[in-house]
Amino acid sequence: MKIIVPIKQVPETSNVKMDPVTGTVIRAGVETVVNPLDLYALETALRLKERVGGTVTALSMGPPQAMKALKEAIAMGCDDAVLVSDRKFGGSDTWATSYTLAQSIKKIGDYDLIIAGERATDGDTAQVGPGIASWLDIPVATYVAKIEDIDAAHIIIERLVEDGYQILSLPLPSLLTVVKEIAAPRLPTLNGKIRSRQMQVPVFSTDNMELDAASLGLKGSPTKVVRIDTPKVTRGGTVVRAADDEAVVVAVDQLMSFLESKGIV
Repeated sequence: MKIIVPIKQVPETSNVKMDPVTGTVIRAGVETVVNPLDLYALETALRLKERVGGTVTALSMGPPQAMKALKEAIAMGCDDAVLVSDRKFGGSDTWATSYTLAQSIKKIGDYDLIIAGERATDGDTAQVGPGIASWLDIPVATYVAKIEDIDAAHIIIERLVEDGYQILSLPLPSLLTVVKEIAAPRLPTLNGKIRSRQMQVPVFSTDNMELDAASLGLKGSPTKVVRIDTPKVTRGGTVVRAADDEAVVVAVDQLMSFLESKGIV
């Protein structure tokens, strides 16, 4: 079983900032981590490997710093990794990103299953996984919460939906996006960290891939951010301290008056 796991290096949630000109996430000089939801995809792949055998390859598209994310995936137990990095990929939206990753998967070669996280915490679109499947023309199942069974030709999964679960059987190769209910991610091991430091990770770029230049980067991205607005949060209001029974009555009366003025009650 050959499994590929696309992962992403994202800014820490508290450090996400947008470029007001390009409408893209500012990544330079920002502390980054492996997208937390991708850790569930890595864990799912590693458990499948332990269950049926095979290999797990981590794949990441980003600047050279994204090598850190791949090294962490190797330390968790992945057999190998590939970095997809080129300045021409900068500014890619979900369309251009999924196209580039799909072409990278084609370059890697044969695979049985692709497992991705539900979404990335910076873009929050949940589009890249299904986009990869579309470019590769393979079946896709999103919001997968459990893998029931798998053999050389099919995989049976439980898919999380609003009113319960869906049981689906997909032919292989196929792509899954998984939710956090599927498994608890393991921690990197000492031996894994040693192996990750020793491993040479290949880099795919426009120099060694066959790519349509019109589908790359900012120029190849049909999604355009027209404007970015930062919501203003106001904290003004009246503070009433109810230190005794009489003050509680006053506070309740003021609260009711406020709710009535807003038409809430």
